[in-house]
Amino acid sequence: MRIPTGALIGLIFTSSFFLMAIFAPLIAPYGMAEVVGGVWEPMSSKHWLGTDNIGRDLLSRMIFGGQVTIFIATAATILSFVTGSVLGFTAAVIGGWVDQALSRFVDLVMAIPTLILALVILSVMPISILMLIMVMGFLDATRVFRLSRAVAVDINVMDYVEAAKLRGEGRIWIIFREILPNALSPLIAELGLRFIFMVLFLSTLSFLGLGIQPPSADWGGMVKENKEGIVFGIGAALIPAAAIAILAISVNLVADWVLSRTTSLKGGRG
Repeated sequence: MRIPTGALIGLIFTSSFFLMAIFAPLIAPYGMAEVVGGVWEPMSSKHWLGTDNIGRDLLSRMIFGGQVTIFIATAATILSFVTGSVLGFTAAVIGGWVDQALSRFVDLVMAIPTLILALVILSVMPISILMLIMVMGFLDATRVFRLSRAVAVDINVMDYVEAAKLRGEGRIWIIFREILPNALSPLIAELGLRFIFMVLFLSTLSFLGLGIQPPSADWGGMVKENKEGIVFGIGAALIPAAAIAILAISVNLVADWVLSRTTSLKGGRG
């Protein structure tokens, strides 16, 4: 199997970021909040990326910040997909008032801008990693619900689903054995997009002060901490910003390739 160049580059960068997150304590030269130098020191052999606004090693902050960012984004994406897909498939299969109630509730939530709703919730709730995962995951589940329901509605009228109903198969069997396997292609593509959204969403919340709280770090919070340095020509804030962009592009390249691969395999079987 030949992997396209773009997808290969995306796989390399995505894998590197995830490996960095997994082994962060082993590869970071200093602690996350350890002050080891002066303010905004330039890159050197001691501090490969320089230091931040209070003298912490920027490379170490980037590694630990990547761990926090990727962990929260991954957990929120999983929560979003499990919740949204299950409810979307359920609404499509059961139909009737269940479908109407779930769809109208999702429409109501989506009528409010996601960022504003998240800021309102987090402003009155204690901010923690678990709270961030729950707020981000449940708010984004509305978009997964819309997609999964739309796909499941089309699949639910197919002949093989009707045959399963005539055989007396239960709704759970139909959802997981008939609908889910045939809905994987659009869901896989959406999985990558939702993960990217979670990374950007978390970074935005941290930049606005309602995400990860100091002395812990994530990439959005690091941009906020070092943004004043840009005025003086210091690029400490640009490094985490670049990491966010590279991760988003890399995951998107991989998601596009997986989608095209899945679609071609499905077409070949057809």
